[in-house]
Amino acid sequence: KTFYEKRLIDQAEPRLVHDQFADYYPVPQNGGKTIEFRKYDSLPKATTPLTEGVTPNGQALNVTTITSDLHQYGGWTPLTDVLQMTAIDNNVVQATSVLASQSGRTMDTIVRDILAGGTNVIYAPKVSDGVETPVTSRAGLDATAQLTVDLIEQAVAQLKVQNADPIGSAGGSYVCIIHPDTAYDLKKDPAWVEAHKYASPEEIFEGEIGKIGNVRFVETSEAKIWTGTGCPSGLAVFGTLVLGAHAYATTELEGGGLQHIVKQLGYGDDPLNQRASVGWKAVKTAERLSEQYMVRIESCSARYSAKAKAN
Repeated sequence: KTFYEKRLIDQAEPRLVHDQFADYYPVPQNGGKTIEFRKYDSLPKATTPLTEGVTPNGQALNVTTITSDLHQYGGWTPLTDVLQMTAIDNNVVQATSVLASQSGRTMDTIVRDILAGGTNVIYAPKVSDGVETPVTSRAGLDATAQLTVDLIEQAVAQLKVQNADPIGSAGGSYVCIIHPDTAYDLKKDPAWVEAHKYASPEEIFEGEIGKIGNVRFVETSEAKIWTGTGCPSGLAVFGTLVLGAHAYATTELEGGGLQHIVKQLGYGDDPLNQRASVGWKAVKTAERLSEQYMVRIESCSARYSAKAKAN
């Protein structure tokens, strides 16, 4: 049981790319199913000189609360006695591997979709004969509206204007979560630096592939893609996230993290010992804390094909 549990978690965690840069808030057991995040606004500058011997008026703290509900997710697969007697492979190991992929992608998607709903958006401009035309909606994009270094720099400028801190120690960097198709568009730029040239393996984020300036890029095929309604006809729209520190939070119930569940043949109402099962479950939620600390860039890609699907 311990071996399978470890196998499930080890195989699922590397897929949790979108979790990496969140503030983490565990909810203690018996602490309810709702978590409240609190955000304190900055105080205005105190530019009025003090009057000698006179105490100035105090400034009240402005606190914004954000609540989020915890939800439970899970999946399982049945194993029959005939399958176990006739199969060549170890079915529990194989089922654990498949379920690990499912659990990892599920947990990652929950966080990703919350981030992809952010209100701070830049649309890639359309380009014709070297002339850029601004785009103001997802539907207004076309095949020429591709991700560029300039768009990344625009996003970083927005973060800096909002005083968003970089992620990590020693000054840190801003982080960009990017799809392989849009990463392909950027890698052709001479400003691109491969990850192994600036960081040792233990310093590289999960999925990190390179950097441009003070932005480190984390690649995942699970980055958000939109197709169909609201998108340009016949094209996919890719979401690229540029993040500062403390932009969002993720949490789970203590004791309700990713669990591996194996039921042996004969469990429950099974008089002939015909059924076993392997499954997983987890409690999870995430929330955007500071919209101004994240920017989403929407663009099309030079590598797009008609087979691209929304995810």
